[in-house]
Amino acid sequence: MAEETMVPAGGVDLCVQAFGEPPAPAVLLIAGAASAMDWWDEEFCRRLAAGGRRVVRYDHRDTGRSTSFTPGAPPYTWSDLAADALALLDSLDMPRAHLVAFGLGGRLAQALAAAHPARVWSLTLIAPAAFAAWPDAEWGDRRVAVDRLVAEVQERAGPFQPDEPRLRRLAQRVFDRSVDMMSSQINHRIVFAEAPAQDGPVTVPTLVLNGTMDRFAAPPPPGARLVRLDGVGHEYPPQAVWPQVLGEILRHTTAAATDRRTSLG
Repeated sequence: MAEETMVPAGGVDLCVQAFGEPPAPAVLLIAGAASAMDWWDEEFCRRLAAGGRRVVRYDHRDTGRSTSFTPGAPPYTWSDLAADALALLDSLDMPRAHLVAFGLGGRLAQALAAAHPARVWSLTLIAPAAFAAWPDAEWGDRRVAVDRLVAEVQERAGPFQPDEPRLRRLAQRVFDRSVDMMSSQINHRIVFAEAPAQDGPVTVPTLVLNGTMDRFAAPPPPGARLVRLDGVGHEYPPQAVWPQVLGEILRHTTAAATDRRTSLG
């Protein structure tokens, strides 16, 4: 397993894992709301890195091992979560990166691309979603929290979802790595509920990967290229469609970087 490191970024410490070598083009994976980096499958990260990319996944503040705050009183906004990604690029000495984001993480990626287009080669939005309230649970209780996480994936995913034992092991890992699961669930719900409906215009090349069974998908942003994933729900890419997803990301990031270099002369 790739080594986890703590990186100072934006006044907080973020837990980070990197795959691939620094000379390769950087790809920053941005998880969805209240989601630790564990939801980006490690083997998926390795395969993306094997395509000639420097792949970074990280825990948002209030998720995983990153800095956590008191549940119900987050001293930050959703825009601070977006700024964390930029600060992370600075801390890792990455002047520019391709952003690949899931769910509400796409809101953070689009905000970053709109405000700092020179720092973003391209966007890939996987199952971009509008905010929707999610159910309360006793997130401090390991059994209840794991059951809730498993149930949420099963409710939203398609037929390619992991079998329940594997999914349960992942949910247990998420809980066990989290400083405070209550903080991640409650605080992210608060800050994402306050996010504006849209940001400024996004001018970087954008790819949207939407499952045909996704009931929560938001409309693609203007100018984006839409690719449908057959039999996929609102979920991180299941292994059954990795060849398609990885192929699309590698082609998109290669083309975007080539176009940007050409436009810059």
